[in-house]
Amino acid sequence: MKRVFIVHGWSGYPEEGWFPWLKNELEQKSFSVSVPQMPDADEPDIEKWVKHLTSVVGKPDPNTFLVGHSIGCQTILRYLETLPSAEKIGGVILVAGFFTLTNMEKDELEIAEPWLETPIDYAKVLINTNNITAIFSDNDQYVPLENAALFETRLHPKIIIQKNQGHFSGSNGITELPVVIDELESWTA
Repeated sequence: MKRVFIVHGWSGYPEEGWFPWLKNELEQKSFSVSVPQMPDADEPDIEKWVKHLTSVVGKPDPNTFLVGHSIGCQTILRYLETLPSAEKIGGVILVAGFFTLTNMEKDELEIAEPWLETPIDYAKVLINTNNITAIFSDNDQYVPLENAALFETRLHPKIIIQKNQGHFSGSNGITELPVVIDELESWTA
């Protein structure tokens, strides 16, 4: 069975924004879908989040797909670098993923700093999946579009730039994100 794990972002939760819609749509297409509540969502910690995702996923395989939003994308990349290379997954969709951030308050920057400064082994990430899609908005208030070029250089994903989607959050009014289904189906058809 094809399994999809949706990893919410900073201060996120499983019922936020487009996650319930995506879960419902994918379940209707016979995917098994999990949207775990990540620990201490208001103060995300790399070690805690990666450990939690590892626990939730269990044994990854080519029918395992990961969808992340914002800091959830960072979590997925850091999870992938921990996998033995024999445990390749089916694919990764990164929505509003980042290597740089803007418009952050001082206390937010303190929380974000480890995520921005702790290196990621991109070679290990790439060994563990053949499919990566990175989706950005042209008006994201936190993730500048320069991140698309950074992702291209570091991970060589398929890049999709959406118009006027902000940070793809429920607070931006984003309750559906069909492009995610399109990408998953392109890998699983």
